[in-house]
Amino acid sequence: MSDAAPPIVVGFDESDGARAALRWAVDEGARGGASVDLVYAFTWPVMDGSAGLAPGFWPDYGARDEAGEAVVATVAQLRESHPGVSVTGGVVPGAATAVLVERSHRARMVVLGGRGAGGFAGQLVGSTSVSVTTHARCPVVVVRGREPAAGAPVVVGFDGSDLAVLAAEFGFAAAAGRGTGLRVVRAGEPAVHVDTARAETAQLVDAWRDKYPQVSATVHIEAGGAAEALVEASRGAQLVAVGSRGRGGFRGLLLGSVSQQLLHHADCPVAVVRELPA
Repeated sequence: MSDAAPPIVVGFDESDGARAALRWAVDEGARGGASVDLVYAFTWPVMDGSAGLAPGFWPDYGARDEAGEAVVATVAQLRESHPGVSVTGGVVPGAATAVLVERSHRARMVVLGGRGAGGFAGQLVGSTSVSVTTHARCPVVVVRGREPAAGAPVVVGFDGSDLAVLAAEFGFAAAAGRGTGLRVVRAGEPAVHVDTARAETAQLVDAWRDKYPQVSATVHIEAGGAAEALVEASRGAQLVAVGSRGRGGFRGLLLGSVSQQLLHHADCPVAVVRELPA
């Protein structure tokens, strides 16, 4: 069994969204010393035809070859643009969601574009992004919105839940790697609970300051709903991190409403954290 550190896995389908995800991933790999593994999940298309008197179908091997050529060319470009990052890639048979969820068991994180080549026009985020985020066994970053401004802070949504604590750990590490500040945003609390929420959140921040003393972290208690507050905060951020499901989610619900709203409406990349890699 290999002792190599888990890679950053990137879902690739040649779309603009996938290429944006690749750029984000190799930059992340350069910051954190992680390798990047480009995964092109390939489902065989079929071609109509006839065999004798009966109609027939057979795999379009040309499409498989084209996918392989695209991966080879893209990996070569990334190795040239980011010589310090180990980049690999391959075509893997199977549906994108199944392939990427399986890879998430051995990944540092999975990175996806907001909408892939198969997305419907006007769709805010692709079904693969939502499905992988719902079922992955590591953090998933969906690259969407504008190009993040250098020096902009990382934002973490916190509600006191166990998954929000994991998101905070992810956010502190991300801010430290980028040399930027961290904004911990808490919203949706009844007025009578604001002081308690502020104290609880400040206690969390103080605990992580010991591990990340270089990160300047601030606590923001916002009125209104959590999704609205975090979407607004995303406009001045380079990354927003949240737990996959917050304290108010229904039992058995794998992806909470706040996470879904951010996937659809955030103005910067979104990290959804269910568990961290070992």
